[in-house]
Amino acid sequence: MEEDAATARQKAAAVRSALGGDRAGLLIATVKGPVLAYDDVRGLVAAAAVVLDAATLEVVEEATAVGPVSFPYVPGFLAFRELPAVLAALAALTAPPGLVVCDGYGVAHPRRFGLASHLGVLTGLPAVGVAKNPFTFTYEPPGERRGDQTPLTDGSEEVGRALRTRTAVKPVYVSAGHGVPLDRAVAHTLHLAPAYRLPETTRHADALCRAALKAAVTGEADQG
Repeated sequence: MEEDAATARQKAAAVRSALGGDRAGLLIATVKGPVLAYDDVRGLVAAAAVVLDAATLEVVEEATAVGPVSFPYVPGFLAFRELPAVLAALAALTAPPGLVVCDGYGVAHPRRFGLASHLGVLTGLPAVGVAKNPFTFTYEPPGERRGDQTPLTDGSEEVGRALRTRTAVKPVYVSAGHGVPLDRAVAHTLHLAPAYRLPETTRHADALCRAALKAAVTGEADQG
């Protein structure tokens, strides 16, 4: 897919991304945006989905998918690299999650259509983005206490929040994706991160994603 065509698709689909309601149900899942689960030599990418019980944060179900990289690395277009594996991992779950928490961005994106927004529009699932860095956007450091937050801005537009999930630990960067307004996205993030900087969904899926890629690479080597 040409980069210009990908840009046009993002802009068109961003209009469809619904941010007004909050349709999150009892189950919460994450999709691990597999930034660190690539094997560039073999051209493989791995994704993982982990469903947690919203009340206890215990793991209910896990699924993984490994496939070929089908889109080149271009900043701002990572969803096109990650979505095939991400959708396959979600499809492997026995029931759709009530909320998808993406390790990446939603409207905190140059075209307001990061992975969380893209995934939400394609699947109809409520989705939010919780990223480890602020991409290219501006923010004032939040206070040092858990729950402190400041706007993540692009000019005068708020596109997300810098959120302190642990006292005196660097923040995460929360943005609405699809079907969940920003304030609720922040509340979900705090609920999912009771003890660590990253949401429990992302922490579980990160390890699972790496293990799936390692197993795929090892299996390919054994067959070779």
